[in-house]
Amino acid sequence: MEEPLGMAGMLGQYVRPALVLICAMLVFNLPIVIYKIGLLKSTILYLLFCNDKKWKRTSDPGAVFGPHISAGKPIERKKIYFVRHGESTWNDTFNKGNHRSTAVFILGFLPGVVKAVLFEIYLVLSGKMDSWFYDSPLSQVGLKQVEELAVFMERDPPETDEEIIKILRADPGAKPSKFVCSNLRRAISTLAGGFRERLGRRKVDKILVLPCLQEMSRNPDAQSITPAHTPIQASWMEKGSKVCNFDDILRKHVDTSLHTGNKPIRGSGYDRMIQFCKFVFSNAVREEHVIAGGHSLYFKSFFQCFLPASVDHVAKNKKIKNGGVVCFELMKAKTQYGDQFMIDPASVRVIYLGF
Repeated sequence: MEEPLGMAGMLGQYVRPALVLICAMLVFNLPIVIYKIGLLKSTILYLLFCNDKKWKRTSDPGAVFGPHISAGKPIERKKIYFVRHGESTWNDTFNKGNHRSTAVFILGFLPGVVKAVLFEIYLVLSGKMDSWFYDSPLSQVGLKQVEELAVFMERDPPETDEEIIKILRADPGAKPSKFVCSNLRRAISTLAGGFRERLGRRKVDKILVLPCLQEMSRNPDAQSITPAHTPIQASWMEKGSKVCNFDDILRKHVDTSLHTGNKPIRGSGYDRMIQFCKFVFSNAVREEHVIAGGHSLYFKSFFQCFLPASVDHVAKNKKIKNGGVVCFELMKAKTQYGDQFMIDPASVRVIYLGF
């Protein structure tokens, strides 16, 4: 007569087959596993060596443009519209946000982290090129914010903003505008959903992905999960969303020809901001109006660097709200020190939500 199995034996009956199944799934989805290991490696390198938010103190653009303007020298101008992404799954896990109390956030923090880790494991085992942490997508709160942006864009604008809204919507007769965006999914999806009516109506419109707009952060949520020059994939959150058909818009309206992958570890956010400034004034952008999807720290740093030092503006100290839209005129002057850029402080204007 066989003796009954002890606790260890009973556990072994279930654990061993589970481990075999997990190993089989990892082998079956080996390319995804290897890619995720690469992301983990780059995350460690970013945490150790990234200088993304460190650069030498820049010169005051006001000191450059003041004499330039006084002398009547030529200045080029472009109208830039910063659109901040909706909240992400990373925000949902690690940030309190405005949608819940501090007590609710604290009580739900550990369960939220466990949920996120378990879901990340599921995504790896199931072979999905998706992630809760890396290049974190829009959360349910973020999708709601994108829906609210879309509704704002689709309703009749107030007279004070009528011309600007028509440009953003590309209404008949409006001045042409161009979409550019960070290579992070939540920013791309915010433009895709927030401007769904325009993109649905104008088949030729493209969202041009620019790595120079990538967020300034060491965190894994600021790493792009999309390999260079490959299509942007809708996340699991977006596939079931009613905001818009993300799969369709991302497939038809996103241009990744300039997406060269993640930002360099040894680079800086300032380098990328200068790249962005040069790009919008290059021959690649003939439009006067540029709609840029991006991120809070990048946008705040942009205002800090390119608004005159003498100007005390809320944009230097506060982030644009999730789903918010702020516009301004970016000026370019050719000087003996090369091209210089400055935001016209009188042109900064809140279109939606603000800071």
